[in-house]
Amino acid sequence: MTAPPRVLTIAGSDSGGGAGIQADLKTMLALGAHGMSVLTAVTAQNSLGVQGAWELPVEAVRAQYRSVVDDIGVQAVKTGMLSSPELVTVVAGLLSDVAAPVVVDPVSVSKHGDKLLADDALDAVRTALLPVATVATPNLDEVAQLTGITVTDEAGMRRAAARLLTYGPRWVVVKGGHLPGEATDLLTDGEAEHWLRAPRHDNRHTHGTGCTLASAIAVGLAQGHPVPDAVCRAKDYVTAAIAAGFALGAGVGPVDHSWRIRART
Repeated sequence: MTAPPRVLTIAGSDSGGGAGIQADLKTMLALGAHGMSVLTAVTAQNSLGVQGAWELPVEAVRAQYRSVVDDIGVQAVKTGMLSSPELVTVVAGLLSDVAAPVVVDPVSVSKHGDKLLADDALDAVRTALLPVATVATPNLDEVAQLTGITVTDEAGMRRAAARLLTYGPRWVVVKGGHLPGEATDLLTDGEAEHWLRAPRHDNRHTHGTGCTLASAIAVGLAQGHPVPDAVCRAKDYVTAAIAAGFALGAGVGPVDHSWRIRART
């Protein structure tokens, strides 16, 4: 039998299962890819927030990557939580010669406001990680940290995207989900401009949206779709996953990665 597309996530673990490596692998499975992982950190995390985080040694991250890539190979890579400048630099170096497309989700803060990226790692993200990205997917908080631009409207999203592109990614998705009105994202490479709009669902259980979107984009790229098509497909998937998000624990629950399976049954 032919193996499904192979997608690698390089990210941290979410013990509550809603975001991080767990969300990435669920998304990849739901969309028909074979998910593989390089773990960068372990977190103690639930619906209320992050109670602790422990970064893995650089040697462990490098060994996991080489083990997977040198034997199995990859058709797309997605990065998530890289908490220190050392990790950012090492992962960027590993990805600098990979032939597969790379989706960079520059994770800096959790859904609950817990810090996941050291302040001194921001420059490494700008100068080392974003230049290897096929697509970068920052939310508005991450945009502000990376560019200094506080986005309050769509004109601001355009300005932020232009600034982010100067750091080297081929495409940028500025996620406008924190703005009022429709859930609107801007995808651009500096020439083509795509405004992706979706209805805003009245559901507070949205843990893992960023990880899920980036992973879904990576799957689309691994399947051979052009960037705009891969991003549009991912937007549709995550919008439905948000609509189906469910309560879990006493705080914010996750999006439903298996909504397609539930819909069929």
